[in-house]
Formats: sequence, C-alpha cells, structure tokens
Amino acid sequence: MPSPDISRIDRLWYTRCPVPSASGIAIHHGWIDAEFAPDGIAVSSLRASPSRAVRESHFNHRQANSFRQGGNAPPIWSRSEGQDVVVVGLTWLPQYQAILALPGAGIRDVRDLKGKRLALPRRVNEKIDFWRASALQGYLQSLAAAGLGADDVSFIDLPVEAPYIGDQAASSSGPLFDARQTASQSRAEALALIRGQADALYVYGAHGPALREFLGADIVVDIGHHADRRVAINNGTPNVLSVSGELVRTRPDLVARYLAQVLRAAQWAREHRAEAAGIIAREVSVVEEWVPEAFDASLYENLEPSLDPDLIAALSIRKDFLHRHGFIRHDFSVDDWIDPAPLAQARELLRRAEPLAAAGR
Repeated sequence: MPSPDISRIDRLWYTRCPVPSASGIAIHHGWIDAEFAPDGIAVSSLRASPSRAVRESHFNHRQANSFRQGGNAPPIWSRSEGQDVVVVGLTWLPQYQAILALPGAGIRDVRDLKGKRLALPRRVNEKIDFWRASALQGYLQSLAAAGLGADDVSFIDLPVEAPYIGDQAASSSGPLFDARQTASQSRAEALALIRGQADALYVYGAHGPALREFLGADIVVDIGHHADRRVAINNGTPNVLSVSGELVRTRPDLVARYLAQVLRAAQWAREHRAEAAGIIAREVSVVEEWVPEAFDASLYENLEPSLDPDLIAALSIRKDFLHRHGFIRHDFSVDDWIDPAPLAQARELLRRAEPLAAAGR
C-alpha cells in the first residue's frame, strides 16, 4: 500500500551519472527547480544529503520519490533484487569506448589479443561492480566479433578497495561523482599496463581520450564506433532514465512534469550545441576540449529519452549479459519493467507549452 501522505510530496530527489544527459542540462538551467517551486516541492540531488544511505540510492534506488539517469547496470541490479523502480526513458550515448594497448606491444587489432593478458578490475566493496561488468562485456563482445572467446585470453584480476561513492561535501544540485573520482576511475588498469602486469585495458567514458593520450596508447578496438552496433552495447548504451515505482503509480503528474523538463533540455541542446558542450564538460569533469573526442557529433541528437524498440532490445541484451555472468542474481522481463505512459504524457505537456512560450516571446 502507498504511504498515506504520498499525495502531499514536498521533496523530489535526483541523481545522474557523470555522462552527458538531458537531466544534467535541465538541472544546470534550474528548470526542474522552477517547475516544482510553485507547488512548494523542493528538488535535491542525492548529494544534498550527508547520509551515505541516501547517496547510495544512486546504485540501489531505495530513496523514495527519486529519479536517476545514467548507466544501466545499477538499475538492472536494483530491479533484479526486487526494488520498486520503473524505466521511463532510454538514450544511446555515443561515448568513448575502446580497448587500449601500449605502443610496442604488437597489439594492433582485436586478433592480436589472442594469448594476451587483459586487465579486469574488481571492486571488492560494491554490491554491483558496474565497472568490472563493463570491462568484461567490452572484452568479450569485441573478441566474439573476431571469432575469439574468453579461452583465448587471460583476465588479470585487479582488486580495488576504494568505493564508488566518496565523501564529497554536500551539494544541492551537484553530481555524486567529482573530478577526482573520474580521474581515478581506471587507475588500477592503467598501473597494471604501465607495470607490465597486463597487455591491454578497456576504457569508456569522458576520461578515455585523456587516458589514451597520457599513456600514448594504441587503440586496439574502437568499440564505440564498431561496425556491428551490438558490440557497443554496455553500461551507457543504452543509458536508463528511471524513477521510483510508487511515485509513478501515485503521482504520475509529477513524473510527467519532471520528464517534460528533461525533454525540453534535450531540445535546447540540439539548438545550442556550443553552450551544451560546456555544460556537458562540467557534468563529466573534463575540459571542454575533450568533449568532441569523448562523444561524437551525434551526441546532441541522442540526448532525448525515448523508448524505441532498438533501445529496449539493447537493454535486454545488457540485462541478459549481467545475469549470465553472475552480476545479477534474478532474471526478469525488461518489457514488464518499462512504463511508457510518463514519457508520452511529458511529450504532451511540452507540446501544449510550446504555443504558450511562443506567445510570450
């Protein structure tokens, strides 16, 4: 049964991964705050709370009345554990995703990985190790596309004790992941490569181009632009926009209004690419110079959430991979996990608002 005071919500929560997202752009502009301020509803980042339990909702989605946009492994894990979370939108994020090797290693393409050692980090203190899952999937899908498999390589296990969520100061709108965490994300793999403990590493995200430049590394596989798009399915492809299930059921109006601002931000980014690039650089904690290399030009056409069948199919492939390799314990139906109504309602709200906005100009 829903909480008796659910209709009198005075706070909504949000969180987003350090990736380009329309949510991050809407938050930057203050549009979500402005949408709910007349109702006396505050909107806060999970980072506004000093409670680690609240902040960890970024991974387990236990915080009531919360929205999340980002990588798909945490919400898939949450749903598999029975958490009441609903998918309301998906995006295909064209981000940097590659396998790298040091020059002189004789590894020029994926076939050269046969017999080689691949760095595979393992976060020992996390319930869902999304980074390990991403690296493993990146390796295995790249190998399979070349007719190779796990038995053709050696995986070098790299235990990492540092938690994903650090001890950043509270912030009402800031993301949970700061520049320090972003810069250290691939530390274990990079050190293993430099020390000669591994021959290749997997990397994805905004810090990938800077890491490749620092190492002077060769790109063995450009996964993000692979000829077979299925090879690129991973944590950020597709990205997931999810929301607390109880909020969808009891206050669908609030969910639709929130999503309308996300759609508005995606439209704005298509029309203001240079400004959007600056916002995205801050969101992903890199200098703006890296944005075009970390995310190709199609980025601005891919920020708008949808529920296209191709994206749903990609999410199912990702879920099946996580289940098959033991990253989630319980299987479930992706189709049953998705609710298309909030996004449809949000599109209608935005359609109605456009003539009013035009009249006010």
